[in-house]
Amino acid sequence: MDCSKLAENGTPELGMEFNSEEDAYKFYNKYAFKMGFSVRKDYLNKDKDGMTTSRRYSCCKEGVKRKYEGDVMPKRTRAPTKTGYGAKMVIVLFRGTMKYRVHDLVLEHNHELHIAQCAHMMPSQRKVSVAQGFQTEISEDAGLSLKQNHELMGTEAGGMGNVGYTLDDLKRYLRTRGEMSLKYGEAGSMLNYFQEQTLDNPSFFHAIQLDCEEQITNIFWAGAGMLIDYNFFGDVVTFDTTYKTNKEYRPLGVFVGFNQHRQIMIFGAALMYDEMIDSFKWVFGTFLEAMCGKHPSTILTDQDYAMAAALSIVMPETFHGLCTFHIRRNFMKHLGNHYKENSDLPYMFGACMYEFEELEQFNRVWEATVKKHNLENNEWLSGLYKIRDKWARCMMKERWTAGMRSTQLSESLNAAIKNHLKLDHDLVQFFRHFNRVVDEKRHNELIAEYEMRQKLPMVGLRQTPMLVHASETYSPTVFVAFQNEYGESTAMVILRQQDAAMFVEFTVMRYDGGPERTVVFNRNDLSVRCSCKKYENEGILCGHALKVFDTVGIKIIPPEYIKRRWTKRARAGDCFDRRGQEVVADPKVMISTRYRELAPAMIKVATRAAMSEDTSKVAITVISDLSKRVELLLSESEEQPLQNQKNLNMEE
Repeated sequence: MDCSKLAENGTPELGMEFNSEEDAYKFYNKYAFKMGFSVRKDYLNKDKDGMTTSRRYSCCKEGVKRKYEGDVMPKRTRAPTKTGYGAKMVIVLFRGTMKYRVHDLVLEHNHELHIAQCAHMMPSQRKVSVAQGFQTEISEDAGLSLKQNHELMGTEAGGMGNVGYTLDDLKRYLRTRGEMSLKYGEAGSMLNYFQEQTLDNPSFFHAIQLDCEEQITNIFWAGAGMLIDYNFFGDVVTFDTTYKTNKEYRPLGVFVGFNQHRQIMIFGAALMYDEMIDSFKWVFGTFLEAMCGKHPSTILTDQDYAMAAALSIVMPETFHGLCTFHIRRNFMKHLGNHYKENSDLPYMFGACMYEFEELEQFNRVWEATVKKHNLENNEWLSGLYKIRDKWARCMMKERWTAGMRSTQLSESLNAAIKNHLKLDHDLVQFFRHFNRVVDEKRHNELIAEYEMRQKLPMVGLRQTPMLVHASETYSPTVFVAFQNEYGESTAMVILRQQDAAMFVEFTVMRYDGGPERTVVFNRNDLSVRCSCKKYENEGILCGHALKVFDTVGIKIIPPEYIKRRWTKRARAGDCFDRRGQEVVADPKVMISTRYRELAPAMIKVATRAAMSEDTSKVAITVISDLSKRVELLLSESEEQPLQNQKNLNMEE
């Protein structure tokens, strides 16, 4: 009996023939779905060549539960499901036709069959398809729980009964997928992951450090997008480590900065074996290798000796600043007992860090405060004073920091990472979920870019040429900061003016009091230098300098005082990797664009076709033909480059 007759009859019969063992199972399972029982694959026999010669398919309730043979009965036992001998179908290979024939058949059941509404719960009818598995992985990467993903599938399919699997099946699928991803061991799977990333984008950078026993110690990676971000915004970097992001409890070190919208940018990351000098030296050196040797102007870290020692060796020309947040935290640790009523130590310590702009004032107040509280012999405070050039405002005001004084960017990023990661994640899961955080930050930038082009800047005060020019030049976030300084300039008065041949020195102060500032204006090149050093430190002209510009008749921002990293066109230009190749953040962007065009059209057709059986059959037929044509065209397009390469080799 051929397959066409099988499909028409629907009920198995003795003597039926099947082209393959799989065809026999599909037919019997389809019959089981209609009747309301689940199929179990029982014994099979094979010949010496490995070909199946016979097989039995049984009702899953066939058989007898084995008796417990232990000495102590368990507190909980599973409810029995076996009901003795029941329905079965046995197929045997018929050598004459090399087809499988139904040799033994029992159709009667000794138990109650399932109703049609529960048919989708039967084990043999449940399976996570390739498409469903792919969607599950996407949903997991997006942060949906298994329950949420299952409910989403049910909604899309028109009910849980149409999904084709249960929540437990989904758990098993993901567990099996995880085991498969680690079939070469965690290290091998990690290398395989890096290889896939490199194939997707050749600019992807990764490096692994091995110890003397060929064991992996430190891992560094940076995606193509990170290389581009660093190329434009890598002048100021923070580096911090955090724990409890992976099941090995390895410290995760992340290089972070911010863009023209003052949003977090991730430049690279490292999973470290430890926090010793040698590990930091390797991480910092590898980071520079990935960035084509381009050093940051400033790097901010916490007060860690190993980091400082490694940076002095690997990046001697980079200014190393200390995070003020960590210093305040260490202050609480070492001098927290001084946080008591009427003690001015915390306030004076904060003033030394953030307020005093003159070194003489800083030293005078520091010495007086230390003496007042009998802290001359405090080792931590004495050590901190020796490196005051890394944290005191009076020492750092001429250092370029883009307005950054702490690693709180890294701290907030660490919090975001921990929201997406779990301790039981293996390395491959860790990398995938880390990429989610990177993509999230990059998407925030796209939102800011959209709003920058969609919304007009809120120009306060009167629309002067200077403010109009700034609104057209700077990103909205930086424009707000500039506009605040411009507002300050309107409250400034010039106390004194001393003219020389080339320079004019102005003494500027707020009309209602405050510190006096000295602004030197150069008549030849129209440059200014203010004693507050705001431009040197943050890249934005201060109100004192803007007051002088207005006085001498300069109504727009001179080009040399516009930092490109703060402008709307901060990303203008190309970026090249260490191989000299141009870095493209997403080589598959055209594929994504075409997908966005095709997906809505296909979904619209599927939605309409599902309205009736006839239209559904037509759609399936057309889609099948379309799929074949697409695969044919793709195979031809893949073969053409290979043929061209062969022809080129023959010519050579």
